[in-house]
Amino acid sequence: MDSAIKEKVLAVAASGRNAAEWTAYFRVTLGLYYLAGLMTSDTIDFKKVDRAFNQFIYHTIGKGHTITSVLQFMSGAKVVPVVSAPRFIAAFSEHCPDVPSDTIPFLLQLNLGVAKNISGIDVAGPLLDWIERQTAPATAGAGDPPGPDVL
Repeated sequence: MDSAIKEKVLAVAASGRNAAEWTAYFRVTLGLYYLAGLMTSDTIDFKKVDRAFNQFIYHTIGKGHTITSVLQFMSGAKVVPVVSAPRFIAAFSEHCPDVPSDTIPFLLQLNLGVAKNISGIDVAGPLLDWIERQTAPATAGAGDPPGPDVL
């Protein structure tokens, strides 16, 4: 984790209107960077990566928060209002172009899959419903001819 990513995470968090929203935006943005970083063919030293993320989390929001708690937050219903918020999406798109906002459903689904494998708990619920709604339009019209342009 480099200082550029830290600055981007903090810039998105700053678009939160209050402390709770700031923290939620921080957690989701940081978690998305973590998950996006897993998309590599390189070998990942998880102890090193987790240590860097945990240090940043500790220095930013304090004791009791870790990358594990961030990923847990991102696997529950509380993440849906964040990723559905136009203000969050606009801030994320502006400050984090290296993690395209259209990959958010995929990254959250990846996180849910890992959570299910670890806990064995069924992942059905509001987050899975949201992910399915985001991916349905992309697959529903596959193979259909393009419609007329609407101005």
